[in-house]
Amino acid sequence: MKHWLKRTLIGIAGAGILFGGLSACSGRHHGWGSAEGDTQHQAKMVDYAGKKLDLNATQKQRLTVLAEKLREQRTALMGAGKDPRADIQALVAGDKLDRAKVQTLIDDKTSAIKTKSPELVAAAADFYDSLNPAQQQQIRDLMNRRRGWRS
Repeated sequence: MKHWLKRTLIGIAGAGILFGGLSACSGRHHGWGSAEGDTQHQAKMVDYAGKKLDLNATQKQRLTVLAEKLREQRTALMGAGKDPRADIQALVAGDKLDRAKVQTLIDDKTSAIKTKSPELVAAAADFYDSLNPAQQQQIRDLMNRRRGWRS
């Protein structure tokens, strides 16, 4: 497998795992899309996770930073106000696949992952490292119990 493709897949999987883990804490997967809906969903998720994990103020603040970084990563990957399905449909609308546009789309997504992932990883590490061992175990248990977004 090519090195850049492997990096892309690892980056997307990493972001998905982090986002899925936080979504598992919230128990809800709708409300995303508009800036106002994102902010409301983020606040509810942080409050819910704060109660569930018995977070202190510092831990809640770090979780809020993590949620903001996740939203930034999602916006960078999906594009602000863009419909990713429409982009894909436009690529396959003609008789032949426009290889240059596909490569440009992949390059854009890869660039978004490369530029935003270090901040996301740092925010996730700061939050996770601030948890006590019992809270860390609660997160592991939630992730093991849920086994994905739609469980």
